[in-house]
Amino acid sequence: MADLGHWRLDNPLYTLSDDEATTKAKEIWEGESLGGIKENNNPLPRPVVGLLVLTILTAFAITFPLWGQRPTAAIYADYIPLMKSMDVQTILNDKSHSMRYNKEKAMELIEKTLSQFDSKYAFQRAQHPISWDQLSVIAPQIIELQSKGADLEEYEVVGDKVYLQNFFGKTKPDGTIERKQPWWDKGYTIDVFYIIYFCTAVFIAVKRLPHFTWRPDHSKAH
Repeated sequence: MADLGHWRLDNPLYTLSDDEATTKAKEIWEGESLGGIKENNNPLPRPVVGLLVLTILTAFAITFPLWGQRPTAAIYADYIPLMKSMDVQTILNDKSHSMRYNKEKAMELIEKTLSQFDSKYAFQRAQHPISWDQLSVIAPQIIELQSKGADLEEYEVVGDKVYLQNFFGKTKPDGTIERKQPWWDKGYTIDVFYIIYFCTAVFIAVKRLPHFTWRPDHSKAH
């Protein structure tokens, strides 16, 4: 039997407390009046457990692949050449409207132009719209990356900055590590950690209590 203080680890599905800790828990349970409230030691209903599992799976299934998908520099690369096109510049230099209005119309024209061509980034562009001001700030950064021959899918756009993504994939022929977001990771990684933390904490809290086969005698507190 593996013991660690008041922990018992040989049969974690039954209990995580040794006999001494279990006895103390029973004494406290039956010795406290709890303001007259009677708290029984019942197992967590299986339908509740099933509902929790179903909720987690349903949430992941419905949001895939929308949730957590990071906008990469690649989805905005085609915007940049259109920024200097004659039609876009004509809209920007229209003195009969405000600059804010002109910028909005310029972006509408760019998006309309791009929508006429098939692109694997069409869905991501719809999910991550960008303003003229933001595009103007990140455009030089994207152009610089292009001049270096960088893979723009390895860079993500965060506000007015373009960063190398913190993913680690396969090794490329040049010896560097691919930094693209995996297809299966649409922002779920961090949420999976939270789910693991939550379920682990609940499991430990429940299994540190006396086993549900024990029934407290509430009369001892009165």
